[in-house]
Amino acid sequence: MKPPPPHPTILIYAARSLRFVLPSLVSAFSNMSGVTVETRHGPAGLLRERIEEGERPDVFLSANFAHPARLAALGLAQPPVVFARNIIAAAVRRDAGFTTANFIDRLLDPAIGIATSTPLKDPSGDYAWAIFRRAEKLRPGSFAILEAKAQQLIGGSGTANPPGRYDPIAAALATGSAHVFLGYRTSLKGLAEEVQGVKTMKIPANLNVVPEYTLVALQDCSLAGMAFALFILSAAGQKLLQDFGFQPVALSKGI
Repeated sequence: MKPPPPHPTILIYAARSLRFVLPSLVSAFSNMSGVTVETRHGPAGLLRERIEEGERPDVFLSANFAHPARLAALGLAQPPVVFARNIIAAAVRRDAGFTTANFIDRLLDPAIGIATSTPLKDPSGDYAWAIFRRAEKLRPGSFAILEAKAQQLIGGSGTANPPGRYDPIAAALATGSAHVFLGYRTSLKGLAEEVQGVKTMKIPANLNVVPEYTLVALQDCSLAGMAFALFILSAAGQKLLQDFGFQPVALSKGI
């Protein structure tokens, strides 16, 4: 009797901000299917560049729509699908005096240091710049001020599996070289717990934007890879995303 075929292995490239929830998604899927899943995390823009240069994961999970859409337009991937949403929030030093009412005033204050991720390379940075553009509509001249002030401390380079902390951001907030960091709400809780005197707060709705997380299967994606993509969109996958603070797109209200 021939031995049973080995379980397949799939490779997933995923935005760094998914590093907390992805292990749970992978574990649940592997327990159900027997498929082994390898993951690589990094800024989504850099992961997209690696795919364009010839690397081939089965599935790419991005923190925005633009990077997967570009791969599809180049003929490297199937049409992208939004699978979750997030919220941009602010990690602020408590002594910086930020409130929802004065948020834009504090951002524009010359004494306030702003930290962000790197736009174009990391969607978190793109979302910060989108907030700056919204500020421009409310206060003409704001964009140039905020862009000049923003310290792009993370997201400019990628590693295979970066640590689950924002070390440069934590250091900047701790020393006071930055007073506020604009990032994903799902990732900021640990940062606020790590750095004494730091809290997280909502960004006013008239300034904020909604991150859309998008998956795309590469053209040569295996059947097991397609199954993983479908699992993320299933009720079980969406519930796990919700448990980690993401806003699911495929669950009925009340679930």
